[in-house]
Amino acid sequence: MDNPNISSPDDCLFCRKEIVEKSFSQSLNFKAIYNIAPILPGHSLIIPKSHYTSLFELPDTEIAEMTVFAKKITSVLKTFFQCDGFDWTIQDGVSAGQTVLHLHLHIIPRKPLDLPEGNEWYSKIPENEEKLLDSQHRERLNNHEYIAITAKLAQAAGSIP
Repeated sequence: MDNPNISSPDDCLFCRKEIVEKSFSQSLNFKAIYNIAPILPGHSLIIPKSHYTSLFELPDTEIAEMTVFAKKITSVLKTFFQCDGFDWTIQDGVSAGQTVLHLHLHIIPRKPLDLPEGNEWYSKIPENEEKLLDSQHRERLNNHEYIAITAKLAQAAGSIP
């Protein structure tokens, strides 16, 4: 039986040219993209430029770079979306809810009472396929909205060292 956690760059959503070109900031080995179907305003992803499916495949030096880059992007997102908190999560493996088999860190800027019951966003992920974190069924931004928010975030991120 094939391992469902193994994928190749040829069939990977996050390795596609159109996704790579949508990044609003990048470091040597990572890019930041805005989620096309954000759970909350500001929901962005940190994605390795090289194809890794799991955190365990990432070299230690790149784990350090990812953390520093994610911290900088989180600061930009918190300021831009006027938030006072954030969640970071990596869903590593199908059992953990990973639906795009390319390592990625979710950054979700948070505000008080931003979810109806005040619960953590990940408690909102039901077992139902229609509402999985990277599901095609969640409301998506149209191309105009996506380009506009990405341009504004690129401008905001341009100020980070």
